[in-house]
Amino acid sequence: MTAIIYFSRPFENLIDGKKEYLQVGNTKIIAQKIAEILSAEMFEIIPQIVYPKVYEEVVTQAEQEKAMNERPKYQPLSLNLVKHQNIYLGYPNWWGTFPMIVTTFLEENDFSGKKIYPFCTHEGSGMGNSINDLQKLCPDSIIHIGIPIRGSRVEKADIAIKNWLQHK
Repeated sequence: MTAIIYFSRPFENLIDGKKEYLQVGNTKIIAQKIAEILSAEMFEIIPQIVYPKVYEEVVTQAEQEKAMNERPKYQPLSLNLVKHQNIYLGYPNWWGTFPMIVTTFLEENDFSGKKIYPFCTHEGSGMGNSINDLQKLCPDSIIHIGIPIRGSRVEKADIAIKNWLQHK
């Protein structure tokens, strides 16, 4: 079976160099598109303590979490990883990789033997170092080529997503 697991943050975001308020986070939009195409279950990594709504504050917090090697806690997921072989893992690129809350999730679960298909939203930094970081945290998994999608283009990413899914 296939599971779409993602972390996404709505609220104030930087889109094409300007701040915009998002009702739904960019990564969630991509996760929904993938789930619809694959008819797969979605699981959201939701922080126990909500990230700030103001863009500059979340940037500062994300930088501090990475510098201090923190492991933010998340709400329990109703996910049984044993029955899922294919994992589509989505996240925004924060400071060159996935947010530390995703690190927490990866460390607390066993992805041995799983096929992981990463997808990432960004505003110019692509996948960053996230693939290398994913390989370090999940050495017994098969990490497939990921797809980076600009947050400002998530609504227009359908063809790119379909092409990625067909060539995985």
